[in-house]
Formats: sequence, C-alpha cells, structure tokens
Amino acid sequence: MSDLANLLPMFLLLLGIGAFAGVISGLLGVGGGIILVPAFFYAFSALGYASDTLMRVCIATSLATIIVTSLRSAHAHNMRGAVDWDILRGWGPGIAIGAVIGVFAVSRLQTTALQAIFGGLSLVVAFYLGFGRSEWRLGAAMPKGAKRVALSPLMGFLSVLMGIGGGSFGVPLMSLFGVPIHRAVATAAGWGVVIAVPSVAVLLFASVPNPPPYTLGAVNLPAFVTIIAMTLLTTPYGVRLAHSLDARPLKRIFAVFLGVVALNMLRKAAGL
Repeated sequence: MSDLANLLPMFLLLLGIGAFAGVISGLLGVGGGIILVPAFFYAFSALGYASDTLMRVCIATSLATIIVTSLRSAHAHNMRGAVDWDILRGWGPGIAIGAVIGVFAVSRLQTTALQAIFGGLSLVVAFYLGFGRSEWRLGAAMPKGAKRVALSPLMGFLSVLMGIGGGSFGVPLMSLFGVPIHRAVATAAGWGVVIAVPSVAVLLFASVPNPPPYTLGAVNLPAFVTIIAMTLLTTPYGVRLAHSLDARPLKRIFAVFLGVVALNMLRKAAGL
C-alpha cells in the first residue's frame, strides 16, 4: 500500500487517538504524552511501519504536540496567577539540559529499549495515580542546591525518554514537596514547554529510516496536526466532566488501564 493510500486510515486512527487523549487530559489532568506514545506506536505498527526506530517517531511527535498544549495551558494558568515562576526559573535550566541529553539517548536507543523504559516508568506513574495520597510528603519545600542540580536534569531526561511533558513526573514531585496541587499543575505546564522545545528542535533533524508518511526528521506531521486539532476540541469536554464527576475512582481506573499498557509494552520489549 502506498503512503498516500495509508494516509486516510492513519488520519482516522489519529482522530480517535486525539479525541481520547484530549478527554483524558482534561478529565484527569494527565499529560497527553503518556497516552499518545503507545497509541502512536500501535497505530503506526498496524499500518505496517513497525521498525527498530519507530518509537523515536512516536516520542518525537508526542513532544511536538506538547509544545502547543503546554504553551496554551501555561498561558491560561499564568493569567490566573497560578504559575510559580520561582520554581520554573530555578528548575528550568536543569530540566532543559536533561531533556537535550535525553534526545541524544533516544536517538541511539532501539525501539525495544525505549519500549522497556516507557513500560517501566509508566508503571511508576500508574502506581502513583492509583495509590498516591495528597498528604504524602518528602519535604516542606522544593529542593535547592545540590538536590535540585541532581533532580532537575533527571526530570527532563526521563520525560524525553517517555515522550511526555512536565505533568506526569512534575506534579507528583512538587506535590510531595508541599506545592499546592493547582500551582503544581500550572508550573508543570511550564516544565512541559522547557522539556519539549529543545527536544523537538533537535529531533526535527534526526534521521529515521522508513518512517510513516510525511515525517520531518522524527516528527510525523499528520499526527502532529491531527492530535493538536482534536485535543483542542475535546479537552474542554474532559474538564467539564471533571467538574461533574468524582475523579478519584476514574484515576484508579485509568491507573489500571495505564498499567496494562505498560505491561504490554514490557511484553513487546521482551519479545513475548
């Protein structure tokens, strides 16, 4: 099947992925990347583009969408005065450095290794979603000095390896150090921009053999455009649902779903 003939089924798959990612993001406050990366992988594989480098395309395209969604989210939160600029300025440089290091790691790792990393880290996120408690604390304030120097690049590095923004690791980290949840979510949106912009700038020039059609560097353009359009449309519906439903059991359900996705990624990485 030609690339042009594959474009319509790919577009239809991406419409569904974008709609789901937008609703879940608005409903549960979970960054879309943790949904998009495995969804891209399964969609592109089903269309016949499975390869040793496919996960690079999935991660890069997810990060490209995060630039737009995080900028929009950070701006909206900043208009309400919710972004903690002291945390963002203090942690931003280290996060950006870690993100760039993560890009070079992604460029050298094969799909199976990236699947194993994504699966393992997703299990950690699923555990926190399912069992995390708002009263859990590691400290009374965000770390500074040597701890921040060590932790901030790690946040950027791990996020890029998974193709996600600042929310999945940033919100739990800030919450564990006493940052109020609304400020943690708002500031994590800024982290997403810091993670995604330098990463995508490098990945646009990456070389990926036999990519899905219309891929620039490692970023698939049809997926990028379709996902942005759909998430902008459907995220507000998720937000409305969040205000009308109890999100706690829904988070546990999503944690189970994410755990299943993670285990399946680990299974594929193991060649089972």
